[in-house]
Amino acid sequence: MRLLGSLTSPYVRKVRIVLAEKKIDYQFELDDVWNQQAPIHSLNPLGKVPCLILESHFSIFDSRAIIEYVDSLSAENPLIPMPGQGRAEVRVWESLAEGILDAAVSARLEATWPGRTQEERCQAWIDRQMSKIESALQFASSKLADRLFCVAGAYSLADISLVCALDYLDFRFPDLGWKNRFTNLSNLQSSINNRASFMALRTI
Repeated sequence: MRLLGSLTSPYVRKVRIVLAEKKIDYQFELDDVWNQQAPIHSLNPLGKVPCLILESHFSIFDSRAIIEYVDSLSAENPLIPMPGQGRAEVRVWESLAEGILDAAVSARLEATWPGRTQEERCQAWIDRQMSKIESALQFASSKLADRLFCVAGAYSLADISLVCALDYLDFRFPDLGWKNRFTNLSNLQSSINNRASFMALRTI
């Protein structure tokens, strides 16, 4: 299998961590979504990474679709529970983390889009995205409480998704100061980041 992606995408990082946890071999290929001639545009009509190309040449895009496929390839280290409430809970945490990432990426693009002056940027839009992040962090902290893992006392995709989102906030918004306000999330982040898969695939 081949995985197209970038080194700074949190969505790509999440997929790579899942592949590492599942001990599945693949070829990682860097791709530039901003280059209209890049391979990604012929493999994913949305022009986004990550994109997993199977040996059959079938392309799977969107990190959530890729992860569900990857987790089904091996019974070793299951990251998504069997159907039931546990699976739903993991999916809700995953959606929450994706929402944090979507808002963070949107805010960053609005603030740093090349060629635009400060006056052309919409601060109200940036503020709206940052308020979504704040609300999501408050919700996550409340739901996590004093637990060591997000769901059912066991490591899962929920923990991977949340910590990848928290790491991205540290990477792109180092002055956000969320750790002092949500110490339980910070403790979870520190614990999960000690896993071999996370240590091998640190956020740049």
